[in-house]
Amino acid sequence: MTIWIAIALTFVGCYLVKLAGLLVPAGALERPLVRRLAALLPVALLAALTAQQAFGDGRELVLDAKAAGLAAAAVALLLRAPFLVVIAAAVAVTAGVRALTG
Repeated sequence: MTIWIAIALTFVGCYLVKLAGLLVPAGALERPLVRRLAALLPVALLAALTAQQAFGDGRELVLDAKAAGLAAAAVALLLRAPFLVVIAAAVAVTAGVRALTG
């Protein structure tokens, strides 16, 4: 399969998903369960992607500098630090651990 076939299939798939979303009746979207799922699903997906990037290395679980940086960011968030401070703490700890461990 060439890259252009993959791009075309992705385009068609995205269009069909968008069309399916537009065809859902408005009454179905007003149900409490659907509203709750729509609010929580993006957070769960972002958490899963973050965990996979921080702790995954191919097919094995790895605890390295990225995990230390994520822990530092979590501590900064618990202390209610501003967003830029959270990012700076994560970067500093990750760089420090990498510098110390080589």
